[in-house]
Amino acid sequence: MKIGYARVSTSSQDTALQIDALKAAGCEKIYEEKASGVKKDRVELEQCLKSLRKGDVLIVWKLDRLGRSLQHLLEVVNDLEKKEIGFTSITEAIDTTTSTGKLIFNIFGSLAEFERSLIQDRVKAGLEVARKKGRIGGRPSALDEKQKEMAITMFIGGALKSDIAKHFGVTRQTIYTILKDIKK
Repeated sequence: MKIGYARVSTSSQDTALQIDALKAAGCEKIYEEKASGVKKDRVELEQCLKSLRKGDVLIVWKLDRLGRSLQHLLEVVNDLEKKEIGFTSITEAIDTTTSTGKLIFNIFGSLAEFERSLIQDRVKAGLEVARKKGRIGGRPSALDEKQKEMAITMFIGGALKSDIAKHFGVTRQTIYTILKDIKK
């Protein structure tokens, strides 16, 4: 069975063009959704994916209608392949029920993996340059050195950690971190 999925990002947009293309492709059932592509919980997409059975083909008008990102798209299509469900994107002419379609989709996957590796390499290089310039990553300290000393003095003097936190307007965890090496 051919099952279609159509999506637009806002309620002011219309799925008519996608629906017409999916019907022309032979879809017997079409799931239609008006939701942003970056949303994780798309009810109609979940229903569509649950309805698919071995031998079915999921058809979309365009790749970006299905996945939130290339990584998400790859995950969805790989899950479909494991369940022996085909995938077709009309606009990009990708059909994973054919050898050529599988090849093209796997090339997309390889490119996505390569892109992730490049990003990781650039981040590592940027962090290394920052370290050499004396910059340390992470969140700035909630209290300056004088305030930290005062917090330690208050604790040694018998103040409760929660009271110290209230005094400085910080969380108790901040005070615990400052006092972790102090034994009362």
